[in-house]
Amino acid sequence: MNWTSIIAIYALFWVLSAFVILPIGIRSQEELGIEKILGQADGVPGNFRPGLILLRTTLLSAAAFGLFYASYSYGWVDRHSFDFLIAGPEASSD
Repeated sequence: MNWTSIIAIYALFWVLSAFVILPIGIRSQEELGIEKILGQADGVPGNFRPGLILLRTTLLSAAAFGLFYASYSYGWVDRHSFDFLIAGPEASSD
């Protein structure tokens, strides 16, 4: 696999991991008992920690990409793994 492909695929894993990690552990200011400012939205997080989110996202994406790359390198899952999705000649109703 080309190194540019590795970077692009890892970036995809990172972004997808960020969407998984973002809602974990976030509590609104109302849940934490913090007073809201006039005009503030109800769902504003009161304990947003971007450094922790970046760390968790990076760890999750590294693990997921590691599994992907190992599968790619050792051929655990290849295109033949999905042959059951293609209807064979016995499935035709001629």
